[in-house]
Amino acid sequence: MGNSSRKEAQDEGGEEKEKKDKEKGDEGEEEEEEAAEKEEEEEVVEDEELPLGVDELLASGDPVLDLSYYKFRRLPRQVLDLEYLEKLYACGNRLRDVPKRITRLQGLRTLALDFNKLEDVPLSVCQLTNLTCLYLGSNRLMSLPPEVRNLQNLRCLWVESNYFQRFPKQLYDLPSLRSLQIGDNRLRTLPSDLWRMESLRGLWLYGNRFQEFPRVLLKMEQLEILDMDRNRISEFPNLHHLPGLRLFSYDHNPVKEPPRVGEEVLIVGEGAEEVLQARERRREAKERAEKEAEEAAAAAAAAANPVIHGILKKLRMNSALNLAAAKEKETNESVPSTTPSGDENGAQNNDEGAESERQGVAFEEAELGYDDGGLEYEREELICEGEVYEGYEGAELEYERAEMDYEYEGEEQEQP
Repeated sequence: MGNSSRKEAQDEGGEEKEKKDKEKGDEGEEEEEEAAEKEEEEEVVEDEELPLGVDELLASGDPVLDLSYYKFRRLPRQVLDLEYLEKLYACGNRLRDVPKRITRLQGLRTLALDFNKLEDVPLSVCQLTNLTCLYLGSNRLMSLPPEVRNLQNLRCLWVESNYFQRFPKQLYDLPSLRSLQIGDNRLRTLPSDLWRMESLRGLWLYGNRFQEFPRVLLKMEQLEILDMDRNRISEFPNLHHLPGLRLFSYDHNPVKEPPRVGEEVLIVGEGAEEVLQARERRREAKERAEKEAEEAAAAAAAAANPVIHGILKKLRMNSALNLAAAKEKETNESVPSTTPSGDENGAQNNDEGAESERQGVAFEEAELGYDDGGLEYEREELICEGEVYEGYEGAELEYERAEMDYEYEGEEQEQP
């Protein structure tokens, strides 16, 4: 009987405990509902009391919306209805989360949530699959969720000034990622398979805790920008292994001398100025030597070949002078003379002038025969001029002579 009594008492006590737990659970649910209602009320109140000027921004229809530094605790509800938005800046607020309804903004290409109080990347952000730029710097992040792999179009990711102790390998699955800003974190090493990020072109690792240069970076030949400022690296390897590198910053590291890089790489750090000045002097000396070599080659070529242009110029001047003299003679001979002896002497002089012109043309042809290779066109042109001139002048002289003979005969008949 005693055992039964104790059992009954225990049963009664268990029932009472279950009843109390049930009542407590109901009270918890009621508290959660009240908290949710309270949050909704706070959200409504905040939506109603938007800062000055925000209403105009929301109603502008601009695809770029900047709500930075308004001290929002949550995004205004009206923002989530702007499905035409392409860029949303909500930096410098007090956001701890992002509403799930932000997934309606599938047109977003840029989302800036830096300088807030995010402890985790909101999963709703990971569903904005058309994002190309995501800024999450200066928050309280320690890792990235697996869902970040959904951002297949992401090209630029900034997660600087957070609390990453390990490199987030989820980024391996982002094929379009070209720029990764992960400075001012707590990284000490990089994974040995980081080279899998073949699309990466810019990598910012400043302000971490590297004591040695990560050797895996030497395998990433596609890197163009590498920033290792403010670490604890005392020695850098030869960076000629990075043929694509264009900018390397190593400032505020305990190095003894600048790293060895290609001639096209701009370096920033202690001793970099001297290296760049020496490189500039080498470049100027090289250009000067190339210029002198070109001038020497041009002088040698000029000494080896005859000066054809001067000869051609002289020939053209002689031809022009001959033609001018011939035209002047033609003009003078068109005036009839009054003495018979003048006619005969004139005809004789014309014949001699024509003969002289023909000899001059022949002389020019002989001069042109000096160059066997490049003056065929000039020779043909001058020969053509000689032939036309010779035929034309011959006919003109015969005409003048006949005319003068006719006039002489007329004058003779008029004499008694």
